[in-house]
Amino acid sequence: MEEDKTRMEVSVKYTILFAFLVFLILLTGCGEDNNTGIDYPAVENSRIGVLTGSTGERFARENFPNAEIFVYDAIPDAVVALQAARIDYIVTAYSNALGFLRHNRDLEIVPGTLLKDAAAIAINKNNTELLNDISGVLERFKEDGTLDDILFRWVKEDGSEYERVPVPFNPDGEVLMVGIAANREPMCFVEDRKIIGIDPELIERIAYELGKRVEYMDMNFTALIPALESGRVDVIISNISATEERKLVVNFTETYFDNPQVLMKRIEDTASLEALATGNFLENLLFSIERNLLHDNRWMLILDGLQISMIITVFSFALATLLGFGVCSLRMSKNTILRLIGSTYITVLRGTPIVVLLMIAFYVIFAGTSVSSTIVAIIAFGANGAAFIGEIVRSAILTVDKGQIEAARSMGFSKAGAFLTITFPQAVRVALPVYKSEFVSMFKMTSVVGYIAIMDLTKAGDIIRSRTYDAFFPLIMVAAIYLIVASLMIFIFDHINRATDKRHRLKKQAAKKY
Repeated sequence: MEEDKTRMEVSVKYTILFAFLVFLILLTGCGEDNNTGIDYPAVENSRIGVLTGSTGERFARENFPNAEIFVYDAIPDAVVALQAARIDYIVTAYSNALGFLRHNRDLEIVPGTLLKDAAAIAINKNNTELLNDISGVLERFKEDGTLDDILFRWVKEDGSEYERVPVPFNPDGEVLMVGIAANREPMCFVEDRKIIGIDPELIERIAYELGKRVEYMDMNFTALIPALESGRVDVIISNISATEERKLVVNFTETYFDNPQVLMKRIEDTASLEALATGNFLENLLFSIERNLLHDNRWMLILDGLQISMIITVFSFALATLLGFGVCSLRMSKNTILRLIGSTYITVLRGTPIVVLLMIAFYVIFAGTSVSSTIVAIIAFGANGAAFIGEIVRSAILTVDKGQIEAARSMGFSKAGAFLTITFPQAVRVALPVYKSEFVSMFKMTSVVGYIAIMDLTKAGDIIRSRTYDAFFPLIMVAAIYLIVASLMIFIFDHINRATDKRHRLKKQAAKKY
């Protein structure tokens, strides 16, 4: 009896304690979701922009089921959509919002926070030694004030200038390959063709303490985890949150920056907006040129990007041409198995989107190797182009009358001699117009290489847009450059076509006589 009484007393005590804990949880807002000051009914039926795979996307889908969710691979794209009134709100990290407000007087942060969030450093699950090393240095930075000093110099809520200081560097240290999405000011962004911000300074200081030197692989945020899993990068530092899903595939250090998710929207004060739209067309154009090209020497990003695009195009096309003749030989072989191999190659490569093929090559086939992103892109585009060029060459060869080949053989030409003398020149004239179009198409297709951390022409435009948030000028500028270069390529090919066409030369000579 006494025993039962004691058990009952213990049970009552635990019940009271449990009720008290529940009360505390409710009082503090149920943990993570600290949604103070936000008008949920106004947001509930709105259009909301989020970053793919972010904690903001998860929160928006769970808490605003009636809202229309628009997912973007980069938050600057969402900012452009917000300014164009295509969406009503953006869910993003507080630090990102501060960066956007520095350059956009037509935006504001909605008072209050959606949920608590924090940034951590991600490391491959198989590299616990590196995890322990980085965690040890990070803990030391927290204790000696180094981390607080970094945050103080980069997080400027009043919009004042960032305080940059020299960061120590080990020129001969072992490379620490860092995956980053450098379009998140002030966490990580590009200025003067260099990646700077909280994340770069922190990881560079950590690398120095470990006797290493940092090399960056700048890519889309959604590509960071796959790059880490495939061994393309050693660590990720890009304002990334340690969610439960991500912890299943990668390891995380302790958090280094509390960065809650907030809402951003357009300023509704029409008078304020009208005050921003001053100046005539010429003044606005000159301002856009200065802001997007001249400031911080951003025109050099465009030049570097164009150079990379041309290098990939030229070498990919050369590889595609060589492989294309091989594919053509397989398709025209008398051996059934070889013909089947050629047909299968063409079917698979032509039916696979180039961006998918590019990522398979980068994250699967060449995963864990030292092959550079540019070489991977050349191989992927070359393999894809070979399927098309092989068919172009085969079709051109089939247009040549077999009687001409038989006549050449009867005159004593060898099989190879007949092909080079009779078939090939005629096939070239037939194939050249389509061959030219394939070259131009490949140049334009290189715009997707940013998916594997290559800073091509399109990526350069995206970097500029992520700094200026100008929806019009960078896109039109990049489109104009593609148009000019493509037109120049067409002109060169047409000139080659005329120079190799005997009929054209004969007509020209006849015209001179008369």
